Amino acid sequence: MEFMANVPYSDRHISALCMMELVQGCMNKEELKSVKKFIRENICHLIHPDERISEKAIHLLERHAMSEGLRTVDALIAASALIQGATLATANYKHFKNISNLEVRKFNPS
Repeated sequence: MEFMANVPYSDRHISALCMMELVQGCMNKEELKSVKKFIRENICHLIHPDERISEKAIHLLERHAMSEGLRTVDALIAASALIQGATLATANYKHFKNISNLEVRKFNPS
């Protein structure tokens, strides 16, 4: 992916929740194999939700769930990026655009 070319390998992280969404979106074993290969070759670290991420996600839900429809998984993904001090690259920009202090970068996964 073109946008990743400028990101050092050591700075490429993915939330375990994003990985789960990618796996869930696979329509067959070949797609699953392709996703796993892409992650293995391009992502340095898998971020698992912990207490800090969960607490931050709760705060985000309190602030954004009723007014903007922020969902639990998206809150956890955003919280992971915020806690890591990372830029969130997403094809679902609208889900994250109103979260303060979250640097969001839109990309096309195709």
